[in-house]
Amino acid sequence: MTLREFSLPLDSPLSTAAGSIDERRGLLVEYDHRGQRGVGEATLLSGWTESFSSCREGLERALEAGAGGDHAAALLELDADDVPAARHGFATALLDADARADGDPLYRWFDGSRRTDRVPVNATVGDADRETTVTVAESAVDAGFDCLKCKVGARSLDADLDRIRAVRAAVGDDVTLRLDANGAWDRETAARAFDVAESLDVAYVEQPLPAEDLSGLADLRGGPVGVAVDETLAEHSMAAVFEADAADVVVLKPMALGGPGTAHTLAMRAREERVEPVVTTTVDGVVARTAAVHVAAAIPDVAPCGLATADLLAADLGPDPAPVSDGHAAVPQDPGLGVDPATLDPATLDPGGSDP
Repeated sequence: MTLREFSLPLDSPLSTAAGSIDERRGLLVEYDHRGQRGVGEATLLSGWTESFSSCREGLERALEAGAGGDHAAALLELDADDVPAARHGFATALLDADARADGDPLYRWFDGSRRTDRVPVNATVGDADRETTVTVAESAVDAGFDCLKCKVGARSLDADLDRIRAVRAAVGDDVTLRLDANGAWDRETAARAFDVAESLDVAYVEQPLPAEDLSGLADLRGGPVGVAVDETLAEHSMAAVFEADAADVVVLKPMALGGPGTAHTLAMRAREERVEPVVTTTVDGVVARTAAVHVAAAIPDVAPCGLATADLLAADLGPDPAPVSDGHAAVPQDPGLGVDPATLDPATLDPGGSDP
């Protein structure tokens, strides 16, 4: 296993109710397995994953435990509850190598019956003033997106609802609108928001209440506006969410769940519970982003997913084999992820990174 540090600046800071994101820092992981070199990515996000130092320490423990090619021992050093990004990085590299060795694109390695060359994606409209929000939404629709996720919760509810009314008026009735409050509302505010969201034909509100409030989320369900959980999955298991009947939709971030395989397993489990899975990135580099595309591609009839995040980065780790066009992400058909480790540009990596 080799590790290289990187830091990818965002094109502009992404404002959310949980704070502003202006760079993505992580570790590129390469691992030789079954005669193939697999590549993975561990990209850290505060509130979702471990710290950078914990991530690197976890991967170095895995390197030591897996000396000689014992990948099972390496994985045992990476607990998804403690170091999800580190586990994602190694698990992705391992899956990439396995799928390469078997001659299958990763999504077909998950489900050999699947055949698809693209998956639907939503555009993300960040928090901004009313005019800017409308402009960004209109630009996304002009680019072919028919599903928009609008960030709310950083402003007063009245200001946010004014923004969303303006977006609906601007984009028309044929565009799906989703809202993402990042847990910023209390129960009273959320109830008011859902009443107005119904009149605006909002499909669902993502994390309308704080992550720990399962009973409040369950109380919001049952109407025409769905409830999606995101941050809740960092606080509670999927089983607890299902038991509480707290979600119509689960937002699955492979980086925060410990790897693409875990995300796919949870997506299929959600379907069994009649809860819809939506796969999203944590604004990752090209390796993790492409892995998430494969997870989405392995889900039959998947809803638009949060995978159109490449344009948020001012620099990336290498060429994008899953570009977004007309509201869809292309699904690579080459074996493995479809990311050639030789194309990953060292110039985008922190020169302080090294092979342990």
